[in-house]
Amino acid sequence: MTKKILLNPFSPDLITDRLRFENPWWVTGKTDEDYNEKKRRLYFNLFAPMVTDRSIKRAVVLMGPRRVGKTVLMQHTIQHLLDAGIPPLKIAFINIENPIFNKIGLDELFTQARQAAGDTESKGWYVFFDEIQYLKDWEIHLKVMVDSYPGAKFIVSGSAAAALKLKSDESGAGRFTDFRLPPLTFNEYIHLKGLEQLIVPSSMVWEGSETHFSGTRNIKELNNHFIDYINFGGYPEVIFSEKIRADPGRYIRSDIVDKVLLRDLPSIYGIQDVQELNSLFTTLAYHSGNEVSLDSLSKASGVEKYTLRKYIEYLEAAFLIRIVNRIDDSAKKFVRTNFYKIYLTNPSLRSALFSPIQATDDFMGAMVETTIFSQWMHREWFTPWYARWKNGEVDMVALDARKLKPLWALEIKWSNRFYEKPGDLKNLLLFCKQNGLKTALVTTIDKEGKKSMNGIDLIYVPASLYAYVVGNNSLEQKMLKSK
Repeated sequence: MTKKILLNPFSPDLITDRLRFENPWWVTGKTDEDYNEKKRRLYFNLFAPMVTDRSIKRAVVLMGPRRVGKTVLMQHTIQHLLDAGIPPLKIAFINIENPIFNKIGLDELFTQARQAAGDTESKGWYVFFDEIQYLKDWEIHLKVMVDSYPGAKFIVSGSAAAALKLKSDESGAGRFTDFRLPPLTFNEYIHLKGLEQLIVPSSMVWEGSETHFSGTRNIKELNNHFIDYINFGGYPEVIFSEKIRADPGRYIRSDIVDKVLLRDLPSIYGIQDVQELNSLFTTLAYHSGNEVSLDSLSKASGVEKYTLRKYIEYLEAAFLIRIVNRIDDSAKKFVRTNFYKIYLTNPSLRSALFSPIQATDDFMGAMVETTIFSQWMHREWFTPWYARWKNGEVDMVALDARKLKPLWALEIKWSNRFYEKPGDLKNLLLFCKQNGLKTALVTTIDKEGKKSMNGIDLIYVPASLYAYVVGNNSLEQKMLKSK
């Protein structure tokens, strides 16, 4: 007689025990000490209000790359709910990745959680589902939950960001609110490390108006932390662990890169040749910030252009890379995007794949550029460009979305040379003159000030300080937009 194989072989009692283990506040009234001891990311102030707002009947979909702190953010939010007086038995956390919950639908899990907590009434619950992508057709399940339980609030997270975003857009219209948690900004790194004493609030005149800025009490110390951030700072767990920092490649490559490249993306998109994808990503990571074309990549890798284009789309959807397109010296877009730059969204990925860099390394300039671009990537509403023409280039340009005219230009340097010799910034000065810009910004190692050349004011700012300001202002603007 053939033995019937159960879809879920675990007994109800075992499932109940696991649910009680994952929800210690049902007994203690607070989350686990390991989470309570961790400092909250600044993104918490954006995320928590979305969870506590019950006026809109929507589920919150928390998405982002692996190891940026999604689970910790959920746990901090649970503690926030407890502190606000929400009954502990009205909050449930369920990790879908756990094999015990394999093939159990969200509705059944919610029922089991209520039974385990001893409160079968569905109204007033906050239910957190972690790693939701491990449940097949999760978006259909979640949509049904939102409709079936209007008195409950559902929050889900997942690391397979590409699939989450795609399915959330397709099935969650009017039912889901997306929240993207990126890698740490440099100002979040400073916050988590308790280094705010290095920063001095200030302002600067930019394009005729006063702009919020920051100074520093010790640029040498700030630069040391900036290099540390470039090498390790994208991941909250890494910056506090000497063991991981001693071998970042083993942690980041195996637990983040390999799981995304060898498991998440192949399972989502049906990629057959995972080594081909891995090789492409490694090449792009090594040359982060370099201009590339499909033709050159195809010739170098032996992979067809159509396949390469798909791979690049997948890597960008997974928040591993970001494509930046080109304009010419007159700020005009190209009809065909044959050339563009590709940046890592997290500079720490390069250090993990190869080796940590030092301030004097040849690659430091490219990684500073990657780091500053990554700070700007936290602004979903902002599209950066770079200018490139026959004999020149400008690293970053902002365009007016309506007039398609340059708003400002930035030259990213890890050098003091151009502070001493501003006349050497011929490309930047030419671009500003041709496009009517009276001011441009140039980063340095540790020099700051203003110099005028040919009627154009060049404002010099240390790269580390500029990275901090961009990250800090990005979060402040997000807070304003959320109100």
